[in-house]
Amino acid sequence: MYFIDVQGTLISDSDKSPIRGSIEFIDMLNEKKIPYMVVTNNTKKSSVDFHDYLTTIGFNFSFDKYLDPLMLLDSRVQKESVAAYGAEEFLKTLTKMGYTLDYKNPKTVLVAIKEDFSADEYVQMIDFLLSGASLVGMHETSIYAKNNKRYPGVGAVLKLLEFATSVSYAVVGKPSEAFYDEALKMLQKQNSDAKLEDITMISDDVKGDLGGAKEMGAKTIFVTSGKYKSADEIVPFLKEEVKPDFVYADMQEILETI
Repeated sequence: MYFIDVQGTLISDSDKSPIRGSIEFIDMLNEKKIPYMVVTNNTKKSSVDFHDYLTTIGFNFSFDKYLDPLMLLDSRVQKESVAAYGAEEFLKTLTKMGYTLDYKNPKTVLVAIKEDFSADEYVQMIDFLLSGASLVGMHETSIYAKNNKRYPGVGAVLKLLEFATSVSYAVVGKPSEAFYDEALKMLQKQNSDAKLEDITMISDDVKGDLGGAKEMGAKTIFVTSGKYKSADEIVPFLKEEVKPDFVYADMQEILETI
């Protein structure tokens, strides 16, 4: 049984096209009736729209096998008075979901991915947090890859704000325990006996995805088709208890091994 990341794992960070072997891997799981969940930190498109995009480029899986942070947001963040930071598409999606954006006296500072956070945005977030707002990240990715550049991920921004203000933060998506628990509940509709110990998490984010999954008991596979050029860039510097169980170049290499 599998939890499978999307960006950098199933689709390319550069042009959002399928990565070698990714469509075939999903097809193999379907054919063999192996339970799985596609678990992504998508926050730019609505959940339905992003799932639909994946199916239009060749991935064959139903919406009940898909989970992203937007699907859990209502249970973590109240809709009124939110100072949200991220890409323009994310802000538009929040508004469509009924969230009221407030940059004067917000109750919550909500952080998503963006490659060009400004100094003024950091100033504003710090002021809000020191004035009593809570801090929530849509996910806790370590690195954000776009256009062959690597930017600090949401997790890095959250750490910065926590250090600056001493305000602790909550995480909606991966690798939060709540997100993986929800993914497991959905997987159990395919196999009622499923436990996290039975699941292998596949991702290109060895810190932001795999570490949390491994700490909860899952097995982990790190693919170097996304954020990192090789395992040597990151794996030797990880604590032993969160190092991935296996490392492969891409989904095709996994497919050829199992």
